Amino acid sequence: MVCPETSSDEPLTPAGRLFLQPETDIVIHCIIRGKNPADMDAIKSAIKSSLMVQHPRFCSLLVRDKNGFEHWRKTPIDIGQHVVVVNNRLDKSGNFIDQTQGSTTTEEDDEAAVNQYVADLSVSSPLSTDKPLWELHVLTAHKCAVFRIHHSLGDGISLMSMLMANCRRADDAEALPRMVPDKKTVIKGEKGRVWFWLFGVLWWFLKMVVFTLLFSMEFVLRSLLVSDEKTAITGGDGVELWPRKLATAKFLLDDMKLIKRAVPDTTINDVLLGMVSSGLSRYLDHRTPNVLHEGLRITGVAMVNIRPQPGLQDLSKLMKSNTKARWGNKFGVILIPVYYHKGGNDPLEYLKRAKAIVDKKKHSLEAYFSYKIGDLVMSLLGPKYACMLNYKLLCNTTFTLSNVAGPLEEISLAGNPLSSIKVNTSSLPQALTMHMLSYAGKAEMQILVAKDIIPDPEFLAKCFEYALLEMKEAVLRTNKA
Repeated sequence: MVCPETSSDEPLTPAGRLFLQPETDIVIHCIIRGKNPADMDAIKSAIKSSLMVQHPRFCSLLVRDKNGFEHWRKTPIDIGQHVVVVNNRLDKSGNFIDQTQGSTTTEEDDEAAVNQYVADLSVSSPLSTDKPLWELHVLTAHKCAVFRIHHSLGDGISLMSMLMANCRRADDAEALPRMVPDKKTVIKGEKGRVWFWLFGVLWWFLKMVVFTLLFSMEFVLRSLLVSDEKTAITGGDGVELWPRKLATAKFLLDDMKLIKRAVPDTTINDVLLGMVSSGLSRYLDHRTPNVLHEGLRITGVAMVNIRPQPGLQDLSKLMKSNTKARWGNKFGVILIPVYYHKGGNDPLEYLKRAKAIVDKKKHSLEAYFSYKIGDLVMSLLGPKYACMLNYKLLCNTTFTLSNVAGPLEEISLAGNPLSSIKVNTSSLPQALTMHMLSYAGKAEMQILVAKDIIPDPEFLAKCFEYALLEMKEAVLRTNKA
């Protein structure tokens, strides 16, 4: 929409402009499943009274001035334009079922049907710029809603904070959800004499400089020249337009915590990366047995929140213009290498290798460098070249991985207790994207694939689940010994 600029218009951030380019036009999907049938009147009433529609990003149109620069312009909200109601039941292929003939479906069938509905949305249904860039699809027959939000409105931390601000604990209708606390990294200095402590600080600083230089150089090379070796899960230029399938891998947080405690100073993210490394090795062994060489590198992309206060932010703080916890897209990108290994290895070796990689990444400023380099390219060369850089990085890597901590207890939305919350995004040139979110003691990973490259994402999900169980069994054997 091209309109003359007005004094009340607010320009988009550099990251927001990036996400509006055709090659990186990304929509975030949040799948919310209720325990009870959807009450449409309650849902619309909850939206009208929510903090979401008070936020400038969610009640503004995207407009472009005569010079092609994008701005946000406030507009009245018509809830009816944003809520899409699907009353028919869907089958596992995403097609409507003829309910006049009667049918019986299981919970697994329901999940597969919703997954395919979202997979189709991820590649074929961009958000219209004739209204603010969000929608709510309510699948009444499946007790499910799909919240679609354009990535230019904010990143995962901002949008998760928005969702939680509109939810309440299932056991206390007045209480906000309790989130998993974030653990801050603590730099441990040497105890004892002052010079030992100074040596420790200098050594820590030297390692930070070295790791930052190495990883920043690698980031630039990956964005321009170097690409992963081709495997059965490799995407590439144009793959973002290919049809998608979506599967869900399910884990217990207690299992992940048990494994985490087996290796000192290990985090849930270390366990996740070790599980992904093991699961991908298992899957590639299944698809291309005895073809890949031991230690083959497979590179992933991960988004890292770089706000001063890490983790989920209080929405009231995010909405203030003078706070350091700013709303919007405030994240950097890091490259995560995993390595192919044939079966028969100690399952915990995957975890130890993952921890060694993540520890080095934490000790560098790679995320800040990638954020600043993207901001610089956007400012100097414009969104076209920033998009080319980002798109090339995705084409040269194999997968995207994210992990967001969710509520500790079950929560309710519009008076309906939720049985699950899952997130994913629209398609990328990579053939594989994985997004994990924890909720009430469980963690579910959405695995979005280009189905002509990875035709069996359900088996890939099982590979990740088996990988975690193998690590758990290895820990239990060690504890008994």
